[in-house]
Amino acid sequence: LSARNRINGSGGAAQPMKGTVAAPETRILCLRIEPVSAGAIYLTDYPRDLVISGHTYLSTSGYEFTGYSATADFAPASLDLDGIAGAAGITRAAVASGVFDGARCYIFATSWAAPIEDEEPITAGVFGKATLKDDRYQIGGVSLIDALNQVVGDTYGAACPKTFCGQEYGGCMADPVANTVTGTLTHVSSTTVFRDSTRAEAADTFGAGTIQFTSGANAGLKPLEIKAHAADGTITTFDGAYYLPSVGDSYTMLRGCRKRLSDCQNRVGGSNVVNFGGFLWIPNGSTYAHVGRSGAA
Repeated sequence: LSARNRINGSGGAAQPMKGTVAAPETRILCLRIEPVSAGAIYLTDYPRDLVISGHTYLSTSGYEFTGYSATADFAPASLDLDGIAGAAGITRAAVASGVFDGARCYIFATSWAAPIEDEEPITAGVFGKATLKDDRYQIGGVSLIDALNQVVGDTYGAACPKTFCGQEYGGCMADPVANTVTGTLTHVSSTTVFRDSTRAEAADTFGAGTIQFTSGANAGLKPLEIKAHAADGTITTFDGAYYLPSVGDSYTMLRGCRKRLSDCQNRVGGSNVVNFGGFLWIPNGSTYAHVGRSGAA
């Protein structure tokens, strides 16, 4: 069964003059999808597969790019991808488990006679939530310029807003290697509850962390957020694995952080308190909104 996919782009800010334009007589369009937690997907509207910069851009019967238009009003472009699940590396399991949620996508034009990756950039964007309708998927998104429409700023509170083990400027800076473990499942109760009886860490060590399977039917799917971790190695996740895990499935698991000062003090040996981002002593509303008065009575 051949896949029929459609990629749409509309709206968006006017693009600056391009330094390179693909040859019009041999011009084709290509799409590169880069999920957050999986390998990239490469697609082209050319009737044959193309190898570009060491990557194979897949072409199957029915691919159709319906165009991209730009305006000068700084409205974000809309990007849509739909097709039949199971074609060109876009599997039903990957779509249903959220692998493509938040993925970056890049559309560019090039020449099929001498293809060059990103030769004539068309647009770049971010996918939103992927949905399944029977055996068809639909993924919508917006161009990166939509970042200009987002409200930014810090929210102050007692909980640390940083991503655990984030290495960005001003981030958590906890060592991700030291806080990551591997193992295999020894018991499976359901898609959300499983156990590794060899784990000896204290209860809740991995609470609010993530687990990702590296073998078995769920290998390659996105990490699952851990709801609870028991001292006997039982893991409970918020969302169920797409496939029922099996005994012997291997995994990697990242320690969790409950965003408390005690986590910086205890989970990483107390050496990370300097990077704690919470504000524990902000006065509540009734205090800072209190009307002042003189001390005389």
